[in-house]
This record gives sequence, C-alpha cells and structure tokens, in this order.
Amino acid sequence: MSLLPRPRSQRSDPSAEPFVLESGTRVITSPEAATPARLLAEALRTSTGYAIPVDTVAADERGADHLATGGCPAITLGIDERLTPTPEAYRLTVTAEGVDLVGSDAAGVLHATQTLRQLLPPATWAPQASAQVWEVAAVVVDDAPRFAYRGVMLDVARHFFTVAQVQRFIDQLASLKLNHLHLHLSDDQGWRLEIAGWPELTGIGAATAVGGGEGGFYTAADYRAIVDYAADRAITIVPEIDVPGHTNAALAAYPELNADGVAREPYTGTEVGFSSLAIRSETTYAFLEDVFGQLAALTPGPYLHLGGDEALATPEADFRWFAWRVSELVAATGKTAVAWHEFGASGELAPGTVGQYWNYVAPEPGHAEQLRSFVRQGGRVIMSPADAAYLDMQYPDDDSAGLTWADGPTSVERSAAWEPTDVVAGVGEEDILGVEAPLWTETVGDVETLEFLVFPRIASIAEIGWSERRAADWPDFRDRLAEIARGWSASGIAFHRPPEVDWLS
Repeated sequence: MSLLPRPRSQRSDPSAEPFVLESGTRVITSPEAATPARLLAEALRTSTGYAIPVDTVAADERGADHLATGGCPAITLGIDERLTPTPEAYRLTVTAEGVDLVGSDAAGVLHATQTLRQLLPPATWAPQASAQVWEVAAVVVDDAPRFAYRGVMLDVARHFFTVAQVQRFIDQLASLKLNHLHLHLSDDQGWRLEIAGWPELTGIGAATAVGGGEGGFYTAADYRAIVDYAADRAITIVPEIDVPGHTNAALAAYPELNADGVAREPYTGTEVGFSSLAIRSETTYAFLEDVFGQLAALTPGPYLHLGGDEALATPEADFRWFAWRVSELVAATGKTAVAWHEFGASGELAPGTVGQYWNYVAPEPGHAEQLRSFVRQGGRVIMSPADAAYLDMQYPDDDSAGLTWADGPTSVERSAAWEPTDVVAGVGEEDILGVEAPLWTETVGDVETLEFLVFPRIASIAEIGWSERRAADWPDFRDRLAEIARGWSASGIAFHRPPEVDWLS
C-alpha cells in the first residue's frame, strides 16, 4: 500500500479482512465535512458506476452502528479538533466494517479522502466506470503536514490557460495534498485578469502570448470560479501581478505608466529584464493601489504576490524605494505581500512580507543574503530553488519541451533530493513557510505539454512539503512514485516516464 506523499504513520494488519466498496456503500458525513464527502462520492460514482449516496447526520451520530445498513460497510467522514492541534491533519481507519476519515479540520478530511483513493485500485482515478473489486486492505494512517504552504505556480501570462484547464490542474494538485496555487497573472507577454476601470489591460495587454499566439484573460467571474473551485479542494489561490519589471503588457496598454509617456509595443518574445514601470510617478501608485485593491477584494486567501524579480531596467535606488512602497500598499489591503527574493535587497519592507527564493540549491553570491533580509524583518520564506523545484526545466532524456538555464536539465531524482533547510544558511525550519514548484510557460502552450513537464516531478515537491524530514531514500521514493503513477495513467494525465523509474504500466 504505497502512499505519496509519505504519511507520518501507516500501520497495516495483514491478518484482518479488507474493506470492499460495494454497490450499496454509502458516504456518511457530519455537516462540517460535507464538501469533502461530496467530492469523494462524486469521484467514486465516476469510477465505480455505483450510486454512492451521501447522508448528512449530526456529528455524534456519524459512527453509529445502525448507519451501516443492508450489510454494506459505509465510508464515514467527520471533524474532530481533538485529533491534533496541527491544521490539515487526519486519521484514516480501514476495517472490513467500514472506512472512517477524521480530520482536525475540513482540509484534513479532504486529504484523508485523497489517501483513501490512493489505497483503492488505480482505476478509482479513471474518468469512466469499470467493473472490478474495489478493495482496501486494513490499515490505520495518522498524518499531518510538515509545512503550512505546499504550492505550485502556473504562469498563465506567457501562455493562457482556460478556467476549465486550471480547474483540471487544481484537481491534480489536490490529489497530492498540495494546498496553494500561485497564478502568475501578468508579464511582458500578457495581462490575464480583468480590472475594472482599466479596460485596455485586457483589451490590449491580453491580446497575445509568446510567439504571437492567441491570448486571453479571466473576467472577475472567471477568477472567482477558480478561487471557489480551489477552496472546495483545500487549495488557496495566490495571485501575482509582477512589478516593477515584467510589465510590458501593462506598459503597452497605458502610456502613462511609462517614464516617457509613450506606449510600448506588445511583446511576444521570451527575453526578460527590459521593462519597468515609472517608479517616481504617482500615476503608477494610483494604478497599483487600484489593481491590488481589486485583487484583494476578489481573493479570500491571505496572500497577494507582487513579483519583483529580474527588474533589470529599474535603477537600484528606485527598486529599493519601490519595494518598500508597494509592499506597504499591499499590506494596506489587509493581505500579506509575497515577493521574489530580490525584494530583500530593499532592507525595508512591510512587516511580515514573505520572500520566495528562486536561485539555486547552492546559492549564487548575494541571493542568500536577500532572502535572509525577509527573516530579519519578521517575514517567512517559500523555497523554490530553480535547479530542483522549477517544473519548466527539461528532463535529461527528452529536450522536446522546457528550458535548461537553471544548471541544465532536472531529473526526477534531482527534484526529490533537496532539503529546504539546507539551502540558505541562517534560514531554518521555523523561518520557512513552505515550498513551491513553479511552472513558467515560455515553452508550454497546451495541457499535454504542461502535464508532461509537471508529472512526475510535482510528486517531489508534494513529498518535500508534506512529509517529515528523513534521510534521502531515492529507491523508496522511486518505488512509491511508480505505484502512484498507475493512477495518473488511469486518469489520462500525459506524464513523462524518465528511465530512472521502473514504471509499472
């Protein structure tokens, strides 16, 4: 019974009878766990063809013996805050009499349902029903996450992805207990979110993509649909408007955002570092106050990401001043600002600003000190070392998609081998909010390429973010990865099969 990410405790009883999901099996839930119950039942109906009704009962009746009627064992879900003080924790108990899923909160229950689906046959992930024995061996799993933030970034600015495509991705993230999706909503090549009062951001700024392809954008309703869909799956959306660089799409839409007052031409290439907002113009800050204010109103999660990387066209003194001012502007919305680690060069940021590290596992000069600046100012950090965590890097055995700038191709083993607390000296466990695997989309124009680059390496970030720290064990991870990938095959994920893993099907 292989699980990924690896749980804290997994106790099996080979002598016990297994649980068998049958046509008469019901899902029984307390009201607080109704959303995970609904999602589990929907998934099981799809793969088994069974009715899987959902009964909502009072919390103190959830485990009553009389609920498992007709000789069919039930699946019960509920919340017990006494389980552990750790958010997102859960206990899964499987016996012949039934399956009991208990979480410290609704997110914990959701994670327990994902573990149950991993324990069922791989066809539980299929988009159509099949006839087989749906059996789970007797087991007790006690589990909780290591880091509060376990994320993936999707760049929808270089190439646009629709609401339905993003929602498909959200389901895939949830299956691995990832809990944040960072949406990179603006860059030189495109502005992807409707902002009231600034129609040309999408009228001009969203019209194209890398290579001159079709652009696109999300209306406010589209964005809310993504946020709500993610929330049901215990995933928080972290929106990013990248400033002061990576802003050519905005500079093409509104001339007054440029220092010289001249609109820029739309850009469809892949170079970086050439664009900058007018740093000393109050028009810029009126614009940003409106943008981040509207974004905060649309976003129930606690974080707004303001970019800050590769601002090579912004003079150093201006950049430092801008970092302080825009982080304070975001804080004024009631949200916590997140910025790429270059903002740490400012030395003065809004209290609690989170730094996201994108340099290497062995930092180049200057980058580590910039990250430590966030910690000194009371913030925490997200670790995303490019040579291990970036999902847009090529595989060593296939150069059909992806980039190589981050110290060459990234193997699955390399993506799984790094330890967040070992990257930057002086940044320890208590300073790290979590980890994130970014997917930049310069070479990613469709879902098939996205899934090819993301899977299987996304499993590495899921395990590093969730599981307790242990000595690296590549053979163990490789074997569990091969088992979990059988579910990916059943679900139709277009994942890559590098030769360092012995794939099972």
